[in-house]
Amino acid sequence: MLKTRLFLRRFHRRLVACGFAMCALTPLCVGAQQIDDSAKPPPWRFGAYGSLGVVHSSESAADFSANGINPGRAGASHAYAYDVDSRLAAQVDLMLDAQWSAVLQVVSERDLDHDFTPAVEWANVKYRYSPELSVRLGRIALPIFLIGDYRKASYALPWVRPPVEVYSTLPVSNSDGIDATYSWSAGKVKNISQVSFGGTDLRTTATSRARARQLIGLSNTSVMGFLTVRASAMTTTLTVDIAKPLFDAYRQFGPAGAALAAKYDVDSKRTSIGAIGFNCDPGNWFLMGEIGRMNTRSYIGDKTVVYLSGGYRFGDLTPYVTYARARVHQATSDAGLSTAGLPPQFAPTAAYLNGQLNALLSTIASQRTATAGVRWDVMRDRSLKLQFDRLHPQGGSSGTLINVQPSFRSGHSIYVVSAMLDFVY
Repeated sequence: MLKTRLFLRRFHRRLVACGFAMCALTPLCVGAQQIDDSAKPPPWRFGAYGSLGVVHSSESAADFSANGINPGRAGASHAYAYDVDSRLAAQVDLMLDAQWSAVLQVVSERDLDHDFTPAVEWANVKYRYSPELSVRLGRIALPIFLIGDYRKASYALPWVRPPVEVYSTLPVSNSDGIDATYSWSAGKVKNISQVSFGGTDLRTTATSRARARQLIGLSNTSVMGFLTVRASAMTTTLTVDIAKPLFDAYRQFGPAGAALAAKYDVDSKRTSIGAIGFNCDPGNWFLMGEIGRMNTRSYIGDKTVVYLSGGYRFGDLTPYVTYARARVHQATSDAGLSTAGLPPQFAPTAAYLNGQLNALLSTIASQRTATAGVRWDVMRDRSLKLQFDRLHPQGGSSGTLINVQPSFRSGHSIYVVSAMLDFVY
């Protein structure tokens, strides 16, 4: 209980800090409003959403986490963790006129500093050239996967979290750059096509970073009645230097070591992602699913991810089930450098490097998960969710788990129980 109270106090302090940050913009918005006709609606709008959850994992040799950028600590670190899915977000929308608008969204969630420091999720200016065409400049949500634009707004989702096999594939949710959106129709099918260009740069540890350059994204969302289909693709030049010391050491072993470094190091590697998903929701039930392929040409992996989920609404209660899987298309282990013929003083170093390489390769997620849960809409803009997941990492992989301990063994089932309160304002 003491840890719970400390967490809630810390979370509340971040909430207040985030609120002050957003409220600091209010005088600017009010000033703009006073210049305009007082009979017109205010040019700015404030909103917020959040989630407060608790997660328990049966695995004592690794932590369950929704993704590696916002690491959770359910399992090896804590029997019950409150930081896996908990977050708070605030947003200000500013309408300058019929063509110009701007948005700022700040999200507070657990980061790589093990803190809830608010961070800018969206910050862009939009110009509406016509009713069909608009352009945005700034920090923009990546239009990848079916719910990629709003996956952090858990209230808008039927589950506690999106299937980790799919959505942990791309833990980054935004890019800094420009995009254009065009709306068009083909018969009864309404389409929204989007193209984006930009990049992102984020810190992965105290001394390493991940950089995506020349990031190009394409997506098309088609709506016909209660059926929505989105096809999306992205390509970027990716550099992740968290394992740079390992591959620099490999390069000291001549052509054989240099070949291993070239094969696995994430150094300006062309990375591509493609996905297609659908959501069929006539009102009293839903069925949705996605399939995608990601190839990083590195130790991060080449894999296919898929899920299928459905639920039925009984008034305010919505029970649901989901099946998800990540399938790897490359080996999750490598013999590495041969120690035969090496001078005796270098053989232990080569063996150590091979062990570190295989530890990296084992993090490529090969996993399947069966999920059952229920959502209860207790009141307007409030929901409670209870979810049970049965994860099964396989093939020597640690799946989507993090903080993997030496005693961890792949190939057995892990049980995760989650409870969540979601809200929007």
